[in-house]
Amino acid sequence: SLPAKLINGGIAGLIGVTCVFPIDLAKTRLQNQQNGQRMYTSMSDCLIKTIRSEGYFGMYRGAAVNLTLVTPEKAIKLAANDFFRHHLSKDGKKLTLLREMLAGCGAGTCQVIVTTPMEMLKIQLQDAGRIAAQKKLMAAQAQLSSSSAAGAAEPVVETRTTATQITRELLRSKGIAGLYKGLGATLLRDVPFSIVYFPLFANLNKLGQKDPNVKAPFYVSFLSGCVAGSTAAVAVNPCDVIKTRLQSLQRGVNEDTYSGILDCTKKIWQKEGPMAFLKGAYCRALVIAPLFGIAQVVYFI
Repeated sequence: SLPAKLINGGIAGLIGVTCVFPIDLAKTRLQNQQNGQRMYTSMSDCLIKTIRSEGYFGMYRGAAVNLTLVTPEKAIKLAANDFFRHHLSKDGKKLTLLREMLAGCGAGTCQVIVTTPMEMLKIQLQDAGRIAAQKKLMAAQAQLSSSSAAGAAEPVVETRTTATQITRELLRSKGIAGLYKGLGATLLRDVPFSIVYFPLFANLNKLGQKDPNVKAPFYVSFLSGCVAGSTAAVAVNPCDVIKTRLQSLQRGVNEDTYSGILDCTKKIWQKEGPMAFLKGAYCRALVIAPLFGIAQVVYFI
């Protein structure tokens, strides 16, 4: 039944997010740092520096937003795909690849209702530590260069904000549209992701079914979810980089701001080169693979 599928999808999302959130934080910080102001050289370097400067729980900044909203997000995504697959099938016949892709497209479109504000809030909290660390580094360098001058520069103190505070400020200043900044970029990422992911998962999962009427073993569903998720994640990573940059409200020192998708794409290409669109790709693959592997196993129990 639909309620059972929604509950299963929600539980799957909660389990997955808890397991992989630190990697997702590293992905956001790696994607947001621009040339000339690089704080981190790799995922492991980012996580080590985060633990040193912010403690163990610093790796889970923004996790509360995800844990709150990932339940409806994953539930909508998985249930919508099932809904569209059911209505696109003719007399119970096997879906064609095109119809599988259309079902995935519908699922990706539906999920952005929750995904966009969730990602918007999560990114602010995840990236706050990077910006604070950058400001502290710049202040330390300035203090060293002016050490001969009288008086020491005041230390930079990070003011931590919460998702509730950010939400209130956005609603006060920009209304509901403030929470949906980057909606176009989110659609640009999630619709192609679902178009690739769902048909690929369905066909990989079928390979493990000994009988069409019998479910595939849980490990087949898990591996199928991992392979399909990581493949789709890497395929749409350029869109994820653009979405992350557009949804970041705070910028580091000397970092660009963007007016839209085309402006962001142009500036990244010109100033950072085409490889910048692959920033955080391996982190995203590591996040999505177990997240969707777990999601599919729990969803189909």
